Amino acid sequence: MRYFRLINLFCAATCAAWLAPQRSSAESAPLVLTPSVLGADAPARQPVAAPTAPPDDSSLLPATDLQATDGKSMERPIYDCACGCGIFEVGTGTMLPQGKGGMVYLEYDYQNQNINWSGVRPAPGSANDDKEIRTNFVTLGVQYFFNRSWGIQAELPYDNRSFKTTGGASGNDIVTLQWGALGDLRLQAIYAGFFEDQSLGVSFGVKAPTGNFKHNNQYGDADRDSELGTGCTDLLAGGFFRHQFTQSLTGFAQVLVDAPLNQVQGYRPGLEADGAVGVYFTGLKFGRVSITPIGQVLASERGHDSGINAAHPIASGYQRLLLSPGLEIDIHPVMLYADIEAPVWQHFSGDQLTAGILFKFIAAYRF
Repeated sequence: MRYFRLINLFCAATCAAWLAPQRSSAESAPLVLTPSVLGADAPARQPVAAPTAPPDDSSLLPATDLQATDGKSMERPIYDCACGCGIFEVGTGTMLPQGKGGMVYLEYDYQNQNINWSGVRPAPGSANDDKEIRTNFVTLGVQYFFNRSWGIQAELPYDNRSFKTTGGASGNDIVTLQWGALGDLRLQAIYAGFFEDQSLGVSFGVKAPTGNFKHNNQYGDADRDSELGTGCTDLLAGGFFRHQFTQSLTGFAQVLVDAPLNQVQGYRPGLEADGAVGVYFTGLKFGRVSITPIGQVLASERGHDSGINAAHPIASGYQRLLLSPGLEIDIHPVMLYADIEAPVWQHFSGDQLTAGILFKFIAAYRF
């Protein structure tokens, strides 16, 4: 009965987080639940009416977005890049809470978004002014549990991005912007005191707007959705559940929701929900070395961005499903983890850039 009630509780939280983006509107996103790092397909939602064009007032947008250097209008469609980096925040079930104590870790994630995608299939590259976006995400994180019930987690990313798009002096040149900057700081509290084995937990916190969202060239070729920071404050909430099937085989599930709370300078990213279900096997030991294979299915949904600086015509919002095999090597107190994340189904609104495969690597030290 204990696990039956747990499964019901977790499924209810997962469904609430998964369905909430379906009810979100372009201007307001509902509040849902999300998880911690311890430890993308539904039919496209079509708008009822075509979006109303913003008033032709250059005071509403930065000069680089509306005016060329010669003062002539150079409005062009804004295309979305579907960064989707929230998917890196779920999975890695072996890093879920394991008693009192702490862990400091360095995480490296990589994706090369060079495939134009529309609906459920690849689309011609000529349909998207954006051509490629390569990003290296490096995140320093710390997690500490004061006791078996309460813990905290903080993560500060530094990202490096190469963005190839159409623009430049003529508006039709292929230009590449390269820059690096801090991303948005994530602070979370974790409660795992429902049961002695910490098999069920919830997390809640904020994502602070510490990231740079104003990098650009003189022609304004970097759109807001291409920046390393969003400029917005987000609410983070989620949960996880773990169940040991046998002495060596453990299953886990996570859900994570990132809900932006405000619009900054005409841009508000869509609400994003990410989830993971997987198993890991802990029976491989060679002296002090433990090897843990992991298999997981990842799912992601993101609502449409909103605001006058959001992608227009609508080219934001997606659903994705990915398969992710991984491997952990543990030589206590050091842990190394790596996985790859391959999309097997995805649906994108409009034309967006996506990656054919994503990579994650974590080095951690427990204390």
